[in-house]
Amino acid sequence: MRADINAARFKSEGVQEGRRVSEFDGYSERYEQLLNESVRITGESGDYFARYKAEFVAERMAPKPRCRILDYGCGIGLVSAQLKQYLPEARVDGYDPSRLRLDRVKPSLLSQGLFVDSRDDLERDYDIILMANVLHHIEPQWRQELVSSAARLLAQSGKLVIFEHNPANPLTRLAVDRCPFDEDAILLPPRESAKYLLNSNLEDVRRDYIVFFPRVFRWFRPMERALKWVPFGAQYAAYGTRKEASA
Repeated sequence: MRADINAARFKSEGVQEGRRVSEFDGYSERYEQLLNESVRITGESGDYFARYKAEFVAERMAPKPRCRILDYGCGIGLVSAQLKQYLPEARVDGYDPSRLRLDRVKPSLLSQGLFVDSRDDLERDYDIILMANVLHHIEPQWRQELVSSAARLLAQSGKLVIFEHNPANPLTRLAVDRCPFDEDAILLPPRESAKYLLNSNLEDVRRDYIVFFPRVFRWFRPMERALKWVPFGAQYAAYGTRKEASA
């Protein structure tokens, strides 16, 4: 059931989340277990997908060694932790509307960055902002505002990347159907994510399909970057760059 118990709070911040934070919090203690069970059909765990996204950012976003990254919708910090593995000199901040989820973020992450449950407490001028599987939990009418609010936190030439499930992939749909905290998910195609980036005044907007081969076919994974144009990856990344200020 989709509900808007926290509508007043999110409206005050300029965006409304498409489900009850308190309802989602009910999965916080078992989040990793439930995630691992839902992706078991791939032969991998949730860590694999978090690591995949961190590697994508490190290799394809070309970040500076001491860059500033915001994990927007960070949950319990799975992707944030992997980002520090790939980019140890970077500062990684996190935002999530759930205090309970943030309480499960690793102390090593909390000691090096800012992890908050209010967007008013976020800093600005991030080199990279990622939204990893966030938008499918947001009611469609609020997605543009969410992306635009994140884009406003970018530095000049900063990059915003949206990772989402690919609704054209049948295994992805099966995994989503099996996941309790995805029960209200509304998957969005790549063109929808790209539209939000363009409407947020980002340029050079691109889309790469990712995560093609389950573990049983892992020998083929080195080919995945060459397949980024093939629309059957389990997930995709849509990303754009903040325009330079006019002279």
